[in-house]
Amino acid sequence: MTKKIRTLVVDDSPLARELIMDILSTDKDIEVVGEAANGLEATQKVRDLKPDIVTIDLEMPVMNGVEAITEIMGSNAVPILVVTTGGDARIAYDAISHGALDLVMKPDVSRDRAGEFIGKIKLLAGIKVITHIRSRAMKQAKPAPKLSSGVGKIGRLVAVAASTGGPEALSIILSSLPAGLPCPVVIAQHISDGFVAGMADWLRTMSKLSVRSPAEGEPLLPGTVYLSPSERHMEITGAKTIKLAARQEKDIFHPSCDRLLCSAARVFGSGSIGVILTGMGSDGARGMEKIRKAGGTTIAQDEKTSIVFGMPRIAIESGCIDKVLPIGEISGEIVRIINGDTAALNER
Repeated sequence: MTKKIRTLVVDDSPLARELIMDILSTDKDIEVVGEAANGLEATQKVRDLKPDIVTIDLEMPVMNGVEAITEIMGSNAVPILVVTTGGDARIAYDAISHGALDLVMKPDVSRDRAGEFIGKIKLLAGIKVITHIRSRAMKQAKPAPKLSSGVGKIGRLVAVAASTGGPEALSIILSSLPAGLPCPVVIAQHISDGFVAGMADWLRTMSKLSVRSPAEGEPLLPGTVYLSPSERHMEITGAKTIKLAARQEKDIFHPSCDRLLCSAARVFGSGSIGVILTGMGSDGARGMEKIRKAGGTTIAQDEKTSIVFGMPRIAIESGCIDKVLPIGEISGEIVRIINGDTAALNER
């Protein structure tokens, strides 16, 4: 008999708790072992019930969601999925920085999208949580070299693919990249609809670069980070502008990492730097292969610092990765490549 996924549901709204529990109860592999109406109650029930995963709201009385996540991850670490409203998008990334694994919007937790929600619960429940990855990564990181003057002014692009655990990994990379980066950075991060603006706001607070979710036709500028919206797929045009392609019902991943990375290879060729970070599945591996075949440079996050070593592993096994690095060393490698330090690369 398969062990059921023991789930704790935390929300101050009885109706929200009831809806989430009703959805989860439709799956034979999930057992709701408890519910809590505030963060303090949640911390106590995590200790007593030892759930495999917790779903948690952010705005709650007594102790809010971020405070509860901080307490849980410090004492009884467990996978946590934030279930919140669009108005909490900026706060939601504080939850990510304190240990939550992923976010979903409350309107997405509905009976017509039950399968998607249940699938996310099953995925996250199987993850061995890594606590305080940011603080550890920053302590272990080697200082990024200074930018050399007059290098990489034309024809460079950093293209990043990320999924589960990606926001925290991105925060580590972007907080370490120097001001005056002479090339744009484009990012496809798998994310629920409605959270990209909040993620851009959050990353902006820790990065020396400009961070934005771009508009159709926007030109690529150096020192600027472009986050793909989840509702569209972002690509790079031959004119080095942003193209936002319509998302189809059949699209499994949103936004698509492969579409962004393939367009980077097509437009920037040997000037493209591909980076694939933590995440489940294979999205991004094909794009990394295209970048390498075009003469660009490819970097994968290592297993030890990845929340989910799926996307990087598949890319590495395909033979298209030049260097595998812990998250705290990736920004330094990007700067070395831009500086033209070919010795930083593995021999091909």
